[in-house]
Amino acid sequence: MSHIGRPGEPDKRSLRRELLAVRNRLTADDLRETSVALAGRALELPELARAGTVAAYVSVGSEPGTRALLDALRARGVRVLLPALLPDNDLDWGVYEGEGSLARVQHGGRMALFEPAGERLGPDAVTTADAVLLPGLAVDTRGMRLGRGGGSYDRVLARLERAGARPALVVLLYDSEVVEHVPEEPHDRPVQAVVTPSGVRRFRQEP
Repeated sequence: MSHIGRPGEPDKRSLRRELLAVRNRLTADDLRETSVALAGRALELPELARAGTVAAYVSVGSEPGTRALLDALRARGVRVLLPALLPDNDLDWGVYEGEGSLARVQHGGRMALFEPAGERLGPDAVTTADAVLLPGLAVDTRGMRLGRGGGSYDRVLARLERAGARPALVVLLYDSEVVEHVPEEPHDRPVQAVVTPSGVRRFRQEP
């Protein structure tokens, strides 16, 4: 699957619709199987094997499942940070202490999110992470990621850059979501790797 078009938001919107339509056809069995496969592949990543702190997220709906991966990282002794959405779409962070530490939070008319119920560490906590797992809808052959369009992770990436933090950036996707081209804007930044249920693909970074 590929998408050719002028860089910009209208192209991103149409590609998002296309990709979400495919995700919405996945069954509960599909989601379970891919979650387990995704965790297995991600845990093989050297960036995660040597990480003391990983910023991650709790998957919702038809997103590639992260629960198995969160529990496996925690079992390894990794400090796992999870986001909490703020009113301005920025992200605060808290530590994942197991499934019982999650609260289901409804943000307006959007899909409910599962967020850490404990202490909030502040938006800058993400700068302590050795690796950041990013949600997305697609990544292209250069490592450019297509997000959902809310801008929360654009803020995270900008915060990392301002702090001079250089964690490994990894996006978790389905196999079909590695595409030829994602429309990009000046603020977009490439990721180092994508993990899908069938494996890991790395991207060469410009010096």
